[in-house]
Amino acid sequence: MLADSYIRDYIISQFFQDKNLPWSPDRQFLATEEGRAPTKPLAMAAPHDYRLFRRERSTMRLHSLEHVPFEDLAQIGVWAQEQGHHITRTRFYAADPLPSWQDFDWLVVMGGPMNIYEEDRYPWLAQEKACIAEAIAHGRLVLGICLGAQLIADVLGGPVTKNAYKEIGWFPVKLSAAAADSPLFHDFPKEFMAFHWHGDTFALPPGAQHMAASVACAQQAFTYSDKVVGLQFHLESTPASVQKLIEHCGDELRNGPYIQTAEEMLSQKHFFLDIGKNMTRLLDNLAAQSD
Repeated sequence: MLADSYIRDYIISQFFQDKNLPWSPDRQFLATEEGRAPTKPLAMAAPHDYRLFRRERSTMRLHSLEHVPFEDLAQIGVWAQEQGHHITRTRFYAADPLPSWQDFDWLVVMGGPMNIYEEDRYPWLAQEKACIAEAIAHGRLVLGICLGAQLIADVLGGPVTKNAYKEIGWFPVKLSAAAADSPLFHDFPKEFMAFHWHGDTFALPPGAQHMAASVACAQQAFTYSDKVVGLQFHLESTPASVQKLIEHCGDELRNGPYIQTAEEMLSQKHFFLDIGKNMTRLLDNLAAQSD
């Protein structure tokens, strides 16, 4: 299994070489794309005094990477606040700085309408991928949702391409046989409803474990070393967050075998309750993997 630190560092180092970025496992800053030490350090979030967070073992520093204002933490934020975790975020749409890997215990990478390969249009994507790579290399908890899962897959060597179908709305997800032995998915129902809004898909990265599939998309979830999770689907969604997606991305609601109407998506109130329970289950399980 590619979970030991040597092989993990090798995979991450390949990502930095592909991007022409300098790499060493004990790096404490993000490098510039030119492949040399920057004359001016890359903008970073102000470092926190870690002693402030030495409360109970269960209290963590959670940092979210948010690509658009209408896709935030939603139910993840509710859970984190209830647990007493400290939440910070990088809003790329507001030009917020990225943190150092030392400034968080848990990285949550949210969704967005852009594609992971649009670095010319969204230059911050390259820096975001480097941030994700460092978080994984240093053993941080990492959770990616939709676009976030695709970014993690890309960093770990899993190509991201167009899916055969756009999948938008409520569709069931079925767990793989490997999920039964996963500390992150072992207590999930074998099949459950999830919310979807995507057109791309990822290939399973080297060393990752396939966790779930749907009829429209074979790659719905993966884990990597039990500390990294990628979800193509959404468990964090609320009626309010889905309404925002419809308002900003409603032009995608065209006829298709796996595209529901706005009314179909918003009318399924009980589905929101179900995914909320599964979101809590996954977050609890992932938090238990923290050192």
